[in-house]
Amino acid sequence: MTVFAVYGATGHTGRLVSAELLARGADVIVSGRDSGALATLEATRAMPAAVDDPAALRALAEAADVLIHCAGPFTSTGLPLATAAVEGGCHYVDHAVEVHHVKRLFDDFPDRAQRAGVTLLPSVSFYGGLGDLLAGAVARDIPDIDRITVAYAVSNWMMTHGAVETARLLFADTDRIGFFDGQQQYGFVEPRSAIFAFPPPVGPRPMIAPVPFPETVTVPRHTRTRAVEAQLTAATFAEDQAFASEHVAAEARADSEFTITAQVLAGPGSAAGNLRGRDLWRAAALASVEAAVRLAGGAAKAGVASPAEAFDATEFLTTLANSGAFTLDLPAKA
Repeated sequence: MTVFAVYGATGHTGRLVSAELLARGADVIVSGRDSGALATLEATRAMPAAVDDPAALRALAEAADVLIHCAGPFTSTGLPLATAAVEGGCHYVDHAVEVHHVKRLFDDFPDRAQRAGVTLLPSVSFYGGLGDLLAGAVARDIPDIDRITVAYAVSNWMMTHGAVETARLLFADTDRIGFFDGQQQYGFVEPRSAIFAFPPPVGPRPMIAPVPFPETVTVPRHTRTRAVEAQLTAATFAEDQAFASEHVAAEARADSEFTITAQVLAGPGSAAGNLRGRDLWRAAALASVEAAVRLAGGAAKAGVASPAEAFDATEFLTTLANSGAFTLDLPAKA
């Protein structure tokens, strides 16, 4: 039986990922720093491991076929876990939003992963991962693309402690990675106010543009375009509960609402697709589990890839929609 390891299993995302794997009848190892908390979780077994304990992390990777990393901020936790996965010979999926971590895996790990015969998929999550998949699905077969905008409308987002720390790191970063004029660009970009027209019932909304999400690194890997930008509704961080909900119950945290739109501009025309749903945390968990199951089945080449690079984006999103992660609206293909 395939063995899945979930690192950060005591956190909100880790619990959702573990529960979904167990519901599928999988063999699940839960892991993280706190052995006492791990002992309270339902799982096949527990293997405590600290981020700063390479031997324990490698033992975890050697015991698993796929490692799903759920414990951010990935700026500090991502490299040790990805290294352990490659050295231990198991596939790796993470929930990273931090674009520098994502780019580092693409820059430094392809040869190592290929030699180990494993696949690393960073940013298989809500922000970044679903945007990458949606952009890939909408842009398929569209030539000469001028610009791809991935816009997130999120309300009632209740961030975990890890999400709060990640948000602070992202917006304090002055070394941004963008993509325009057909190439990656580096340096601080002053966020501007923008209006993005989401489909009804959301409608036009003020946006933070750009936000430093991974699409600027991942989307150009599979889609030829002159520019990529991610945007987020300005109201998302203005809501009272956003930064004050680290200790709320899981049921309350599930009460977020979201729309993700990928808009593709090509010459005089355009195309757009949308994901709509509730509970962005569950959508992220389902995406990472689906990716992990496919990696275990040999669905992707060894190396490092984005979600839409590793899998057929339309089929992957349709599978998630059928599982209840969200509703999916893609443009009809000619």
